Amino acid sequence: MTGSGTRSWWGWGTVEDAVRGVELRDLVDRASALLPGADLTDHPPPDVPSLGLPPPRIVPPDSLAALCSSDPTDRAAHTHGRAFRDVVRNLLGHLRHPPDLVVRPTVEGEIVDVLDWCARVHVAVIPFGGGTSVVGGVEPRLDGDFSGAVSLDLGALEGVREIDRTSRAARIGAGTLGPALEDELRPSGLTLRHFPQSFEFSTLGGWLATRSGGHFATGYTHIDDLVESMRVVTPAGTCESRRLPGSGAGPSPDRLFLGSEGVLGVVTEAWMRLHPRPRWRADASVHFTDYGAAVAATRAVAQSGLRPANCRLLDPVEAFVNAATPSAGGVLLLAFESADHPVDAWMDRAVELCRGHGGTLPEAPRRTGDERDTDAAGRWRSSFLRMPYLRDALAARSMIVETFETACTWDTLDSLRAAVHDAANDALRRAGATGVIACRFSHVYPDGPAPYFGIYAAGRWGSTVAQWDDIKAAVSEAILAAGGTITHHHAIGRDHRPWYDRQRPEPFAAVLRAAKSALDPAGILNPGVLIGPVAPAPDGPTSS
Repeated sequence: MTGSGTRSWWGWGTVEDAVRGVELRDLVDRASALLPGADLTDHPPPDVPSLGLPPPRIVPPDSLAALCSSDPTDRAAHTHGRAFRDVVRNLLGHLRHPPDLVVRPTVEGEIVDVLDWCARVHVAVIPFGGGTSVVGGVEPRLDGDFSGAVSLDLGALEGVREIDRTSRAARIGAGTLGPALEDELRPSGLTLRHFPQSFEFSTLGGWLATRSGGHFATGYTHIDDLVESMRVVTPAGTCESRRLPGSGAGPSPDRLFLGSEGVLGVVTEAWMRLHPRPRWRADASVHFTDYGAAVAATRAVAQSGLRPANCRLLDPVEAFVNAATPSAGGVLLLAFESADHPVDAWMDRAVELCRGHGGTLPEAPRRTGDERDTDAAGRWRSSFLRMPYLRDALAARSMIVETFETACTWDTLDSLRAAVHDAANDALRRAGATGVIACRFSHVYPDGPAPYFGIYAAGRWGSTVAQWDDIKAAVSEAILAAGGTITHHHAIGRDHRPWYDRQRPEPFAAVLRAAKSALDPAGILNPGVLIGPVAPAPDGPTSS
């Protein structure tokens, strides 16, 4: 349960917030208009008892039994993350490798005991925060002779435990969900200012383990930049870094564990840098008739030193599909905010830069106190918050609706974007699917953007996972060949491993393997992620 409803075992978010009624009818109508002839027959999720989950293969020791659950719904909810392929497999009832047990430690010492037990009996341990992974990061897809697998749910390690107002930092439990974290900080007038799309259902520990990116386009958007100190339990002992604003004392211990996705240790708490809550805001939607000019304007803003809170370029397809805004060249969403001073001058200069590249503003920028929410930015913001729910509703109607993201330098953007479009369109043709490809910039830097692509296609029920896997492989190859990264902020998990193995330098891979061997000698922590063998993705029916 969350404060706002009952978590869905098979899809995104809460049961109460699923798409239904007028919203569902409008969504199906838009999908029909976008992809005429698509079969949009609904396929509701199966009941958990019908899944035929295999019985647990392991029995916990008496000392840990009270922490363990073998409830079928609990196990089903911890089998997959929440990517498109996860949701569809759940809808089809294809849960081939559920965890044997869900284990919920309440204090750090219990994590130590769980790791000791699992190392002794060779049970895989899959750290689990909010379960919102979209790359197979929490799936017990194992290769090897493990006697079983447990999902280590860290939700009970929650709460803001201490606030240092002088240094503007807080000590926070790794299992703290985004809304609870901000609610506890709010009375102090401070904020972590980290808002990924999964904010409502993901945890601090998950953000740290996956090097999460928030929705702010520039500045302190990556969780890396907000970490002051981390505490991590490993099978070889507990590691806690010193609280410091910065240090040149050798390689950073925090950097070792940031992005390690639970393969080296379990994050239990962290001291995080905070910010005053903003008081002044301004935002605007800038329209373009030429996409190349829109990109040039976005680059000018990114390289200006203005550091906008939002600088998200929507291409014409993205603007139409998710902001209901027709635009020949795309729409640039701009926003500024500050806790210290009005931001009007910064907004005015950014608009001036955009106008210099042919940008126009159908509506004047909104300033502090202006409650208008009728422009493309307002429509896109509303759609952004509902996107995962909309995806689930379309996935249940045989549509392929999924995203992939990367980052590249400005000089390679055109060739990368063209290569991705060609690869995606070729893959759609091979799959016999009709679809469109959208793109937005989720983040921008002085040296390049983070293009975030979306696929919307009519698939064949029962085959959409295989169809998507073919598309994903094709676009991943194109991204790597064009010099992009296999992921900008969605982590590696099991699904990105083939391309991550080729992207990283081999000497660094050797260092990772050595760290794994030293910290997790039994190899029980999240096997197959980042290093070591990974089992192939299962798509068939559940084995009973």
